[in-house]
Amino acid sequence: MRHFGYIPPAAREGLFFREPCEFTADSPASLLSVALGATLYSPATRPTLADDVMKQAGRGVVSMVLCLEDSIDDAEVVDAEANLVRQFTALAERDATGAGLPLLFVRVREPGQITDLVDRLGTAVRTLSGFVLPKFTEKRGTLFLEALEEAEAACGQRLFAMPVLESPELLHLETRGEVLQGIARSVDKYRDRVLALRLGVTDFCSAYGLRRAPDMTAYDVQIVGSVIADVVNVLGRADGTGFTISGPVWEYFRRQERMFKPQLRRSPFLEGSAEELRTALIEHDLDGLLREIELDRANGLLGKTCIHPSHVAPVHALSVVSHEEFTDAQDILRPERGGGGVLRSAYTNKMNEVKPHRAWAERTLRRAEVFGVASEDVGFVDLLAAGLTK
Repeated sequence: MRHFGYIPPAAREGLFFREPCEFTADSPASLLSVALGATLYSPATRPTLADDVMKQAGRGVVSMVLCLEDSIDDAEVVDAEANLVRQFTALAERDATGAGLPLLFVRVREPGQITDLVDRLGTAVRTLSGFVLPKFTEKRGTLFLEALEEAEAACGQRLFAMPVLESPELLHLETRGEVLQGIARSVDKYRDRVLALRLGVTDFCSAYGLRRAPDMTAYDVQIVGSVIADVVNVLGRADGTGFTISGPVWEYFRRQERMFKPQLRRSPFLEGSAEELRTALIEHDLDGLLREIELDRANGLLGKTCIHPSHVAPVHALSVVSHEEFTDAQDILRPERGGGGVLRSAYTNKMNEVKPHRAWAERTLRRAEVFGVASEDVGFVDLLAAGLTK
């Protein structure tokens, strides 16, 4: 797998100062947690799930969650589990022929589903990367993580957990601190298997009967923004104790691909200007998504839960490290700067303080390895246009 790997090599060379690295499901967890990018959710009931997975992989999706929880009716669970076994078996057969699969996770409802599904998958379990654990608290989450450990021992394969932080106890002010500390204890105990933490903002809003409008980000809903801040405060620290925390889902979408076709024919690397695409992004309800992705980054989140394929390209385009960011990060981390100090940015527009900015620089270079570094004259719209042409 490689982000933007579907773009022809010649076009990639023009877009990137440094191209994204290649990785596999067996790569180190530290790399995979950054590489998740836009994690696309799909109900496990879809009869064409294997075909859907392959289609989205060809469009640049590198991580998917096949959902047995809130995206399906309670009465559909048994059939959905059987469908998952069939679809994973079909995917295993395709994988044996060299077809590239994304990282695949199953969102379960109860701990027992983890061991049961791994047993039923048989050899097809090799196409599974792990499980998403809903409504995660210390008490409930420990049961999930113990089941994961048991399933991993039974199949002999590394399986990751992605807990979802969405319980009302985490939202409520009087219990938030205690719940956060409990979550921290449980995920720290299983640190090697916790790939990333995910935020269930829709559930947070539900607890108060709220739903944000298309022009509002999760951070505009202050009760939600306060929870995100506290989660990052406790679980996202840059001192070696923190975890990758992904951005919340964006609920709105339209058929962007059809609307953007005229603009894409005149975009950079496709013989023309991207200004009309920039306007189209604002006019077609993507402006809120773009602002939220930027705020995710500013608040310490990386990657994003996505429920529609049209959201994948914007998330990945905004994950690419700019040439300016890369230059600053490299300057800050030069060995001769180990003692600290202040230096002027190579772009002559800011001061880089070596010690305070070191953690930012390290995080930026990890992102650069996975998503690449844009060429000096390449911006977000150029990267998005290239992604949307697939």
